[in-house]
Amino acid sequence: MFAKCGDLSVDALSALTDDSVVIQLNDSQNIKTRFAKAVRRRRRELDLTQEQLAEISNLDRTYISLIERAERSPTLENVEKLAHGLGLKIWEFFARYVEES
Repeated sequence: MFAKCGDLSVDALSALTDDSVVIQLNDSQNIKTRFAKAVRRRRRELDLTQEQLAEISNLDRTYISLIERAERSPTLENVEKLAHGLGLKIWEFFARYVEES
């Protein structure tokens, strides 16, 4: 079921992907918090420091720190840089990490 754009009372939203996989988006944590946890989790899996990820992603280490603490929302361009730095395509990163957080 898809929610209307203005309907903020919806607890969960199902979206159908091209592969017919249903992804549940839960409002229990906001997207910034889920994204922050996902970046930290993947970075640690790769055994990278924030500084190393920043260098690979061509971003500043303090910016990585702010993202991981859910204090900043990255632009789409920076999401792409982060995904690349974490060795994933954007869709893989969101499918594997953000939705599991």
